[in-house]
Amino acid sequence: MDHRSDRERDKEFTEKLITLNRVAKVVKGGRRFSFSALVVVGDKNGRVGYGFGKANDVSEAIRKSVEKAKKNLIHIPVKKTTIPHEIVGKYKSASVLMKPAAPGTGVIAGGPVRAILEVGGVNDVLSKSLGSQNAINVVKAVFNGLESLFNARAVAKNRGKSLHEMWG
Repeated sequence: MDHRSDRERDKEFTEKLITLNRVAKVVKGGRRFSFSALVVVGDKNGRVGYGFGKANDVSEAIRKSVEKAKKNLIHIPVKKTTIPHEIVGKYKSASVLMKPAAPGTGVIAGGPVRAILEVGGVNDVLSKSLGSQNAINVVKAVFNGLESLFNARAVAKNRGKSLHEMWG
């Protein structure tokens, strides 16, 4: 178990708010407003997660979503400053194409995709969001793609070979 306190562990994560949505429920006395927040957190070193929280006030919705994001972190196999290979992440009708890029290219991505890759520690990548523009579905598509990225070392180990044997 980690010997650091929860507060120290929380400091290592960068939080980015992707969308904040005000939803109205029409009741007998008028409209009742509540808020939903979509947040991504990452340690800029390959770990990233997203969370979606709903509450009656903005700060509570953001806090809830950050908590959820920290609970479902995934690891991105970062190769130098980019991703190891091209991938298309899909979720419902949202699909996101991500390609590795040469050092110095920067993160060429829009909205939610940019936020996820930046907090995940990927510095050079090309991407295009296709299909649905719904932020939640785009985020889920990006995570679907990132989860299915292969790490060369892991592939070689699974095949029982060394890296040099496979790509030497």
